[in-house]
Amino acid sequence: MGWFFNTWSDIVRVLVLGIAGYIALIFLLRVSGKRTLSKLNAFDFVITVALGSTFGSFILSKDVSLSEGLTGLAVLIWLQHMISWLTVRSDFIKGVVRGEPTLVYYNGEYLKDAMKRSRVVESEIEQSVRNEGHANLEDVGAVILETDGSFSIIGRSEIEGKELNITGLKA
Repeated sequence: MGWFFNTWSDIVRVLVLGIAGYIALIFLLRVSGKRTLSKLNAFDFVITVALGSTFGSFILSKDVSLSEGLTGLAVLIWLQHMISWLTVRSDFIKGVVRGEPTLVYYNGEYLKDAMKRSRVVESEIEQSVRNEGHANLEDVGAVILETDGSFSIIGRSEIEGKELNITGLKA
């Protein structure tokens, strides 16, 4: 019987903790600012996953109380805030936490070394180009792998006759 149903008190516990935890999480996220759930880099992704895992744990585990779960969420949000604060103020921390965008395609050429370092294949670049509404690579001047894993597509017409500013890009 325990596989499908234990007790009504277990169901009520999940409902109460789920609602209370959800309200508290929304409050904590609003107080902490928009950056908390951004997807700018791998660190931000890890925090988002950790928040979800912590929330799920205290809702479903009888061994974790609401106050322990909320403390866990608050600690994760505080750590994310502190790392973001330090990243803005320290180039060393910024280098550790954030990666650099990588130029993987430029003026009709795949940049094979950059692609290899970033573990990107041509078909992924081509897919990102199509996703941005370009029929083929002839319309594209550059493709940049951003720090969050997304691709930025710069049209050929945007860089034609201009030097591409690659400040901060690895090539």
